[in-house]
Amino acid sequence: MSETNKEKLQNSIDAIESGYEFMLAYAAQGRDFEYSGGGDGPSVRVYLEDMKEGLGLVADNFDKVVSETDMSGALFTDYIEVLRADAAKSKIAVTMVLSLPSIGSQVIDNLNASIHVRALLTDLFLIDEALNSLSRTSQ
Repeated sequence: MSETNKEKLQNSIDAIESGYEFMLAYAAQGRDFEYSGGGDGPSVRVYLEDMKEGLGLVADNFDKVVSETDMSGALFTDYIEVLRADAAKSKIAVTMVLSLPSIGSQVIDNLNASIHVRALLTDLFLIDEALNSLSRTSQ
């Protein structure tokens, strides 16, 4: 059974939010050097890779969901482009961090604080509420 567009959107959002939540915990650990996983749990890179994938898909997934609903007007189409730009900027930041030979807590703390990542998270909260609002009014 294939995933619906709404499920694909939710999966991309979950990957982004899970990555962010893991980064908050990782930053609080005060690590100077990256721990590669094992007894202390998965590597930060696993979460960053999943987050990167979600960032690459979220705007297209939202676009597909919007096209299937009553939200397909110009305002939502314009907002998809905002989401696309914020996701692209966040993905660049995540990709840069992944390119580092070792990822310590301070670099993750700075990534968490990035205005691009914060804007993207706010975009996700907004689209989630928009979809929930639409679901409530269509029942």
